[in-house]
Amino acid sequence: MEGYIIKIFRESGQAKETFVNENLTRIVAVVEAVTTALKAGNKILLFGNGGSAADAQHLAAEFVNRFVIERPPLPAIALTTDTSVITSIGNDYDFSDIFSKQIRAIGQKGDVAWGMSTSGTSANVVKGLETARKIGMVTIGLTGRDGGDVAKVADYVLNVSSASTPRIQEVHITAGHVICEMVDFKLFQRPDMK
Repeated sequence: MEGYIIKIFRESGQAKETFVNENLTRIVAVVEAVTTALKAGNKILLFGNGGSAADAQHLAAEFVNRFVIERPPLPAIALTTDTSVITSIGNDYDFSDIFSKQIRAIGQKGDVAWGMSTSGTSANVVKGLETARKIGMVTIGLTGRDGGDVAKVADYVLNVSSASTPRIQEVHITAGHVICEMVDFKLFQRPDMK
């Protein structure tokens, strides 16, 4: 068992190393885009399914409360938390509409739509990003495997080139933490980060 546990940790570390090597310039571009949007008074809308829904909520909390440094709250909303809205849309329309309808309701030009899909093929995430683009929002896709349809519709794509859902999710939350930390520093603390 110990050997298998070590193997899992090594795979997770390797997935993160590969991801940063493949996506470093795109991560910087995402940090710049999010920072620019927040400086302009815009907000971040985060969404995904299952573990990605949990990541959306986790990252929204990091922006709204605080992350590494003490700073003012930043406007971020997870579109995965209101069960009445989600089930109403899913029941009256279709589950593929649960994010796009919320984005139409509260998204504005210049806001950030941050969709997460480990497969890159989640229909509701794709539709949410498509709707956000029509509004004039900045769109970010966190994906896995080959990026799927999310990679075709997002302005910024951070893809984990792995077929393992657990490893993809582990990289996604690390990437989200890195983006939060860099945005914090750029907005509030480190002049050399600007």
